Amino acid sequence: MATLLRTQAGRRADALVERVAETPALALAERDEPNALAADTPAPAPIEEPSRALALSDVIAAPSRPGEGLIRLAYRMGVPGHALSQPFRRPQALRMLATVESPNRGDRAAGTALRAGHFLVHGVRLPIATLDFGGSARPAPVVERVLHSFSWLADLAASAPRADCIPVAERITAMWLHAHGEPGKGPAWEVEAAGLRLVAWLVHAPLVLTGHGAEHGKGLKSRLLAAIAETASWLDRKAPRAGAGLGQVAGWAGVVAAGLLLPHGKPRRLYGEAGLVRALGDMVGEDGGLLSRCPAAQIEAIRLLTDLIACYDAVEIAPPPALPVMRELLVPPLLALRHGDGALGNWQGQGAIPADRVAAVIEGSGVRTRPLGAVQGWGYQRLRAGDTLVQFDTAPPPRARHARTGCASTLAFELSDGPARVIVNCGGAGLTGGQLPARIGQGLRATPAFSTLVLDNANSTAVLLHGQLGKGVEKVEIERRQVAARGRDATRIEAAHDGYAARFGLTHRRILTLSSDGTELAGEDILVPSSNKGKRGRIGFAIRFHLGRGVEVQLSGDKRGASLLLPDGRLWQFRLRGDRAGAGEITLAAEDSLWVDGEGRPHATEQLVIEGLALRSGGQFSWLLRKTG
Repeated sequence: MATLLRTQAGRRADALVERVAETPALALAERDEPNALAADTPAPAPIEEPSRALALSDVIAAPSRPGEGLIRLAYRMGVPGHALSQPFRRPQALRMLATVESPNRGDRAAGTALRAGHFLVHGVRLPIATLDFGGSARPAPVVERVLHSFSWLADLAASAPRADCIPVAERITAMWLHAHGEPGKGPAWEVEAAGLRLVAWLVHAPLVLTGHGAEHGKGLKSRLLAAIAETASWLDRKAPRAGAGLGQVAGWAGVVAAGLLLPHGKPRRLYGEAGLVRALGDMVGEDGGLLSRCPAAQIEAIRLLTDLIACYDAVEIAPPPALPVMRELLVPPLLALRHGDGALGNWQGQGAIPADRVAAVIEGSGVRTRPLGAVQGWGYQRLRAGDTLVQFDTAPPPRARHARTGCASTLAFELSDGPARVIVNCGGAGLTGGQLPARIGQGLRATPAFSTLVLDNANSTAVLLHGQLGKGVEKVEIERRQVAARGRDATRIEAAHDGYAARFGLTHRRILTLSSDGTELAGEDILVPSSNKGKRGRIGFAIRFHLGRGVEVQLSGDKRGASLLLPDGRLWQFRLRGDRAGAGEITLAAEDSLWVDGEGRPHATEQLVIEGLALRSGGQFSWLLRKTG
């Protein structure tokens, strides 16, 4: 990141780290209550980046004792680790120095499926016997990530006693090594996959390195140890050149884990720690949210740090202070995206990641805190009153260099009432290729797949191939404050984006106001000319409200309202409250939609759509969601 960017981030991070040291976790989040912000809270500055890099390397540098800097330099220049750690002795035999006990829990159902003879990835069953790891017929990217990262080892370990899992783990590992025994190209040798795989091999070594399997035995053990050493050396070279993000962090984590658990590893560990701290700072924003703004990536980062810290515990070495601090920072933003059912919202290509998976990640991390309250770069505002919870996307989409499955979702929102979801986003673009057809992936990244306003059926930010995004939203202005609405206290968030300014000369401004008892959410969608000279003519618009699974819709007789019956019997009323500067009839209709759950399964749902024509000189459209039963 630029020097100025690091300086600005460093000032805020410095104060943040001081608070962490004084009161871990709780100092990072405000109380999650509707009146948490005072009425005179100043408006934050416009958000022009998805987040600013935290630059932990400027705040908590890796500890350096006398001579360690020279060791890092020598190792980076290619001096072998054994020559630096024990220069006058013969190298030790390659072996594991300790057994790691990771607090992370895998998916027991997926592990049971492995023991039954097949992978279970996002609902797709892949028989192990017919799986070709190196064949030309590549599986979907979501499946490739599981296969090549060896994340399935955690699932297998969670499914049964170790003795019952070893034969399955050795069988699959032998198949993989047969196809990818040496570093090469392709998905298996992306830095992220290689780093995650190396950490998984080292953390779950008792499953794959015992040499007790009836079919593979000691032959596999020697082959895998050689692969571990070769992968670590490969990552020594490749991790520094990987692009910023989770991939580079995973690469450096593999280097550090190998430095901890393999002989003569201290030089590699010192080298890896310095790179890891820098990579973490470049991946995470100043409020703890990843620059990709992806909740699934946030989970992966927490799990990775938990595994890595467990490696330090196994060899009784204290980790660099930046690692536990970073884990403390990562948890509150993730909690901010939990709905009343404990599962996550559908943001940046992900489905509603299940509550048990989120809870397992938090439990494994050991971090106890509240959801993020003071939102900056993470960009997901959270409103809560009574049983009602609102998540509001008030930041630009991630930049192309950070995007995993970038989505044009600016100013979309989700609403839940207790465990039931009322308003949702479709989600799932990053899970296509499993149960979700790949052909609809682009559509699920588009603005119409989110509960927000769309002009001329165009995306607020251009949706490109391979998860990337183009031009569109560059700046989001936001103000959050307490107000009095309809005789009651309420929390009001006003945000505006410039994604349509260049093409249509209009800025979209959305105002959401949640009453203090959670029974009313009032909304206004306003189109404001982006220059003093408003354009003439009219333009089509649609305001979409995708409905949660199981919500039954009944339009009112005047077609300006609807009843929303939730699966648990609660009732919400939707009402179109009128419009200003409309250029024709404004209609409310119920149309088909879909919603993707955390396992990548699509479910048929419905959506409410306000449609009409707006003047190019601007317009205002108001609506109300009210809980009546």
